[in-house]
Amino acid sequence: MPVRPFATAIPAALCAALAAPMAALADTPVGTWATPPDRKGVTAHIEARPCGDATCGVIARTYDAQGRPVETPNLGVRVFWDMTPAGNGEWTGRAYVPAAGATVPGTIRVAGDRMEVSGCVGPICRSQTWRRVR
Repeated sequence: MPVRPFATAIPAALCAALAAPMAALADTPVGTWATPPDRKGVTAHIEARPCGDATCGVIARTYDAQGRPVETPNLGVRVFWDMTPAGNGEWTGRAYVPAAGATVPGTIRVAGDRMEVSGCVGPICRSQTWRRVR
């Protein structure tokens, strides 16, 4: 039975068209991210979403060490903004460090369900790894 190029090209093109957006979403910062516990044992969920041509993140929910929702003054606080792609799964922009009360140049690196968030306050640099919730 002869192979018809047109008949095989359409399914292949359709698969490629559907796979491309999925691959792009795999390493995007857009979504919900869980931070590690802070000094008080509080974990935050950060909602990252597009804001103009960049990505911004806001503290959407906070939980105590037992996983119960807890009210904190940081709810609704923007923790990063103006994050634009810099290549290789990295975004650069501005970040707010609630514990230091400082706004700093920030970098996020996304790899699958993990995102490394880093920034420097003067000569002191810190990073955290956040886990994708959704």
